[in-house]
Formats: sequence, C-alpha cells, structure tokens
Amino acid sequence: MTTGLQGMKSPMMIDWLRRALAALCLVAGAVAAEPMVLYAATDRQVVEPLVADFQALHPDIRVEYHDLNSGELHERFLSEFGSARQADVLWSSAMNLQFKLVNDGYAAPYQSAETAALPAWAIWKGEAFGVTFEPVVFAYNTKRLAADAVPRTHAELVRFLERSPQRGLRVASYDPRGSGLGYLLHTQDMEANPVAFWNLIRAFGRTGVILEPSTAEMLEHLSVGRAALGYNVLLSYAMNRAAVDPNIGLLLPRDYTLVLSRIAFINRQAPHPQAARRWIDYLLSQRGQAMINRVGLFSVREDVPAGDHSVAELRRQMGSALRPVVISTGLLTYLDKMKRELFLSRWDAALSAPR
Repeated sequence: MTTGLQGMKSPMMIDWLRRALAALCLVAGAVAAEPMVLYAATDRQVVEPLVADFQALHPDIRVEYHDLNSGELHERFLSEFGSARQADVLWSSAMNLQFKLVNDGYAAPYQSAETAALPAWAIWKGEAFGVTFEPVVFAYNTKRLAADAVPRTHAELVRFLERSPQRGLRVASYDPRGSGLGYLLHTQDMEANPVAFWNLIRAFGRTGVILEPSTAEMLEHLSVGRAALGYNVLLSYAMNRAAVDPNIGLLLPRDYTLVLSRIAFINRQAPHPQAARRWIDYLLSQRGQAMINRVGLFSVREDVPAGDHSVAELRRQMGSALRPVVISTGLLTYLDKMKRELFLSRWDAALSAPR
C-alpha cells in the first residue's frame, strides 16, 4: 500500500488538489495586494461593480471600502489624520465639507491626462475632482399623486402645498442638521431663489415635513406612503429605486435643477499614494465614467458616449435648467459658524410659523 501524495492517483483527488492550490494562490495574491483605503458617502451596493472593475484592471490593489454618511466621513477623517490608520481617498457628495478639507490643506495635488478631461467647474487646483453629475429632483408616491398633478417648478410646489395642507400630503426632505449634503442643497436653494425657498419651508411646516439624513430614507417614506412628495432627492438613487418600486415617480424641476458632483481627493498623508492616484485616474477615465453611468450615478465627462445616465443626455433634455454646484470657494460660505447658526435659526422659525 502506498501513502502520501504519490498514492493519490484518482482524477477526483487530482482535481481537488488543483482547486486547493488555486485557492491558495488567490489568498496569497489578496494578501500581497497593496491596500487602498477609501472613505465614501455612497452605498457600497451601488458602486460594487465600479470597485470590481477597478480591481480587475489592477489586481495588485485591494480596495478597502468604508461606506459612511457624509458627516461621519468628515469627522472620522479629521480624527484619524496623522495617525497610522487613515484613508487614502475621500469621496463624498457633501461638496461643501469636501471642499473645506481641500481648502484647509488636507489634499495632495495630482494632475494627469484624466484629470485634464474634466470640465472646468468640476476641478479645483488639481486637488478636488468632481466625479459625477447628479441632478437633485422632486420624487413622489405614484399612488397618492398622478404624474400630471406633480408640481413642475419650485414656485408651483409652494402653491401646491399652500393649497393642500388638509389633504395630508406630507413632504420628506433632508435634515439640514443631520446631513452635510442636505445643508448644502438647502442653502443652494436659498441662494437660487430666497423668497420661494422660505415660502417653501413655511409650507413644509404647515404640512408636517419629514426630515431625514439620506435620500434612501426619504424614498422609503415615499414608497410606503408616509410622504407624498420628496424634495431634493438624488436622481441617481431615485432612478435605481423606481426601477424596482412602482410606488416611486420622479420629476426634474423645470425652473432650475441643482446638480451636485461627488468630490474625490487624495489625502496628502495617504499611506498608499500610488494606489490612490490610480483610483482617481480610473474614476475619471472614459472606462470608469462609463461604469459610473452603468451604476446610475451619471458621468461628468462630456466625451463619454451618450446614454440615459450621461451629462450629454441630461443637457439635451433640460438645457439651461441644469445648474451645477461649482467647485469653488463659494462652497465655504455657509460653513461659516455665524452664517450656519443664522440659517438654522431662520429654518426653525419658518418651520414653526403659525398656520
């Protein structure tokens, strides 16, 4: 009787050994791959195909993806900065908080052929890069509101709510205290049309607004009928939800539609700077931008082939009504402590105004 490996002659045993060896090689490769630590305010399940495609192109890099809300991402990065454990790249839709970190000197400059392909409004000093082109829309419950009854502009929305508080048509929107992105969008709305904005917030108070820190939670209220309308909802999330949920409808406001861009930047103390640069180049490349379209986040580059989720298609549909939030020092205006306190004080007063 023989023993040891030489005695294992059956095809089944040989196949088992081959599979085991392949698995060991995969594990060894994963351990050897350089990590790239990414803090992102985007649901992991949304961008999983993006991460998988990047790792297929760069098997020597292992993405450590941390799915955080925008405020948590900001605070965690600051608390860890200078420590042995910190992020290589930050990627968030809270453009104001991201820009503040860049402006305060936390970003490493980077230039490449891919960063040069961005539109001028989506880049800042080779340090902050706008990766997506995401309109902010009205959403609604299709069982409670017919499509032709949904307001088409911000002014129409105010009039609609002023006429119908008795119908119990509640609105779900961002909590400006609980969401960095929500605070940004509300202050951008105020800048666009201050009279209409404060009339709208007073109308929210009369109808009983539901305030949440994320688009996903707003969409859940719409889906089950707790709210009839969603205000300042991210189109990318709303489209993905509407594709599987017939209770969700959406509309791009015709007077103006804010467009945000998820800002990415490289930590100037990135533990893995080369891997971070390759991630930025991938996100901004035509391949990466096409994948961003595919997952429903909307590409920012003008030279990516047109499709339902491209900037070219959105501009064809909406024209000058699209209003991108520019990456500039203007993003810092309402992060000033006194301006923030004044805005939130006025917000509270408008919500509690007598009916």
